[in-house]
Order: sequence, then C-alpha cells, then structure tokens
Amino acid sequence: MDRFTKIVASIGPSCESKDILRQMILAGVDVCRLNFSHDTGETQGHKIDIIREISTELNKPVAIMIDLQGPKHRIGVFKTEEKYPLVPGQIFTFDSNPKPGDSKRVCLPDADVLRSLKPGERILLNDGKIEMQVVSAEPTSVQATVIRGTEIWSRRGFNLPDTNVETSVLTEKDRADLEYALTKQPDWVAVSFVQRPEDIAEVRDFITQRVSYPIKIMAKIERGNAVDRLSEIASAADGIMIARGDLAVELPFERVPAISRHIIRECRKLNRPVIMATQMLGTMVNSEFPTRAEISDVANTSYLRADAGMTSEETTIGSNPLNVIETMNKIMTYSDEDALHNPYDWLRVENAPENDWSRSVSSMAFLNKAVAIIVFARDTNTATQISCRRSDIPIIAVCDNMLIANQLCLSRGVIPMYEPDLFAPRDAFNAARSVGITSGNLVIVDEDKISLRKLD
Repeated sequence: MDRFTKIVASIGPSCESKDILRQMILAGVDVCRLNFSHDTGETQGHKIDIIREISTELNKPVAIMIDLQGPKHRIGVFKTEEKYPLVPGQIFTFDSNPKPGDSKRVCLPDADVLRSLKPGERILLNDGKIEMQVVSAEPTSVQATVIRGTEIWSRRGFNLPDTNVETSVLTEKDRADLEYALTKQPDWVAVSFVQRPEDIAEVRDFITQRVSYPIKIMAKIERGNAVDRLSEIASAADGIMIARGDLAVELPFERVPAISRHIIRECRKLNRPVIMATQMLGTMVNSEFPTRAEISDVANTSYLRADAGMTSEETTIGSNPLNVIETMNKIMTYSDEDALHNPYDWLRVENAPENDWSRSVSSMAFLNKAVAIIVFARDTNTATQISCRRSDIPIIAVCDNMLIANQLCLSRGVIPMYEPDLFAPRDAFNAARSVGITSGNLVIVDEDKISLRKLD
C-alpha cells in the first residue's frame, strides 16, 4: 500500500459529471462527501447513483458521506441590500420582529437562540469579522455592544462561541434531507454543529427508526463547547471531522493546530477515524499549484497519523478538481512513506555520533524531571544540538556574545540570553530565576561538563 492516509473529496458543480468523478476516484478518492447545505436531496441522490455506478464498474470501494447542514444561524434581512455602518461601542439590537432591519436593529429569526443568549456572551458575524457582546437579553430581544466591525448586511451567518443553544441538532431541512438520503443507503452521515453526545444519539435514533443497516455517524467538531466534551462526543459517534474553518472562528485561531492534535490523539485512543478538514489546498480553487504552506499542511495530516484529509471548495467549485486530488495523493503518498521509514526521526538522527551526547543531556533532563537545561554557550552548537532532540524541557542559553544569542533565536525551545555577568561566573541559578524558574532540578551544560543541581 503506497498511501495510508485517505482522501475525502467534496463533490460539487466542478466534479459532478461521471467522467470527472471516475478520473478522481482513479486518482485516489476514497470517500465522496455530498454537502446537503447547497443542493436538494434529489440532486445529491443523482450524484450518489453515479458514484455507485463508478464504484461497481471499477470494482473499487468508495464510501459516500452525506453532510447535513445543521442549525446554521443567520440574521434576517435589512430594508435594502446596502451595507449598514457599524461603530464600535454602539448598541445593536437583535429581535424576533420580522420587519426588515436598519442601522440599529435586525431580526434574528431563531427563537431558540434569542432564548439562549445571556449578557456577556459574544455574537460573531460574517466569519468573525464582526464581533458583538450581549449587554441585555430578553426572550424576544437582545441588545449587544459592537466590539469589532464596520458594516453589516442581510443574511450574515453568525457563531455563538460562549452560548449553549438548547435546540435540536436536526433542523426541519436536515430531517427532510436525511429522510431522502437514507433511501440511497449512504455509508456515513456527517452531523454539523454538534454540541453534546445527545446530539449524536438523536441522529442515531432518527436513522435506526428508518433503516436497519448500520450507517456510521461522523461528528463535526466546529464549536468550542464540542471541544470541551470531545471524549463524550467521540465515544457516542463513529468518527470525528476536525472542521477547522468554524473552529478558527469560535476559538482563537492560534489554538486550532493544538486542538487538532488533541482530537487526533483522543480519536486514536477511542478507535475512531478522524478527518482533517478545511482549506487544505484552498488556493487550488483557482491555481494549478498549491502553496508551500498547503503542501506542509497536507503532509502534516500524514505525519500526525490522521485517517484522512478532506477537500472542500478545491473540488466543488475549483477550476481543476482532478489536479487537486492528484496533488493531495502525491503529497500523502510521499509523506506516509517517509513517516513509515522514519517514525522517530524527531528523536534520533543516524550516523551523527555527536547526537548521542545531546540525547544524553535530554534524557538526563527528562529522567530527573528537570525544569530547565542551562547551557553556557560560547557558540550555537551545543544549544542547537540539544534543541534538535526536541525535548519538551526549555533550554536557557546564557551567552557573552550578542551574535550567538541572536542566532539561537531560531532554535526550537531555546531561550537565548545575552548576560556576560551571568556567563563569566557560570551563574545558572540566577539565569533560571531571570525567566521565572524559582525551584526544581536544573541540568547544567558548560562545554563538555554536565551536572545536575537543584534550585530551591
């Protein structure tokens, strides 16, 4: 097997013909995702029929995943299609009045959302470009202060990162879509905006009341409160999709990579497949080539041992969906092979005897539960070698040369310090204290001498 990591392709207008779908499946697609947010059930049903035909003709299993829209919230319409100005600090009202909005208010048609919002909670509109905070709330009206954003207009979607909305995970549209989709015997059903394990139970009950064969349920993790209850949700579902797009709106975007790693670890522990999704090759909607960052993102899916990577707009509306699949297949194939042959390359580098020494330093620090490794650095070599062992213990490099300190700014886990007054007397304790470490074991490296001392 050349590629271990699977490819999930979202199917849309650019790739729904039988010829293109066949080529994409031959190029490496393992799962076809059909997004019911954008097409009617019958349109999606026709695509399912074509995919099944191709699978049979090629004698190649291809899974079909239907993706339900879920309770995607949107505000109402304004008096005109113009964009209405917002000023940070102003009060803006959301209410149940269906009357078109103006510069001070607009309808929020979801009664369950209005009932759930509480003072202090945030409302993020237009993918987080507009931020408001609730200052007062009644069952049919909410007043919010504009924190960020300069204009608002009709039908903007919104996220509620602080609010637990007491609503069904299945809207009326979802119920109708799922009712129809079940007649086509999909393999997976992806559930959007999951908040709790009970949401999965609700969907499973809906399915089991209508069909007897075991359809798998994929929980999409795209809300902050779903991350908080990940273990319960993953246990209730059959798989997890890391929907990084909405996650980066609901949570600080810098947390998303760490959360993704956490989700992958939890899914492996619970024996659940996990998909990495959103903008993996986003620029290939229009470009023939991925960016270098996108190449690394796809490769990282393999290195993190996720089960699959997923395309979205790249294949649904992209100019060359086949090229997208071929590109993803090449990256994953190479990365899977590299990961297979070098499973511990972050710990050991062969044929480099000096690494035995630096690995000993790292091991000594780990076994003695050191809080820091202190290196008195005449050059960059020692600190860099220890850094390349990828220890989780910080390396404080005390330098008497500013150039060396500057150059060590590039090394992972190294805290460079230009401190000649600490360097000359080899004052490891005050070096540790200067970065806030006041107690614990220190591993001290001074040229070829290694010692262990305790800081009280």
